[in-house]
Amino acid sequence: MTKSDLIEKISEIYPYMNIKNVEKVISIVIGEIVDALKNGRRVELRGFGAFSIRTRGKSVGRNPRTGEKVIIPEKSVPFFKSGKHLKDMINGVTFPNDGRL
Repeated sequence: MTKSDLIEKISEIYPYMNIKNVEKVISIVIGEIVDALKNGRRVELRGFGAFSIRTRGKSVGRNPRTGEKVIIPEKSVPFFKSGKHLKDMINGVTFPNDGRL
């Protein structure tokens, strides 16, 4: 699913919402998640999962053309850990309507 697909789906479910407003809301949510991660904070969406940043240490790689060694610097990468409820739903475990997700 792409961002456009998500916007379209939300617009179908809530036809009274202007599509431009739906786009703004989705952009704000994504922007806030990115800003939190940039600032080293963890983002947890209960029942869905948690986004965090992990650091990959520096390492030595090889240039595929020349075969020469290249130092790969340390960098931060986003990490997502899915929540139990999401895993269970994907695997077909059904729940009574408890209001989650």
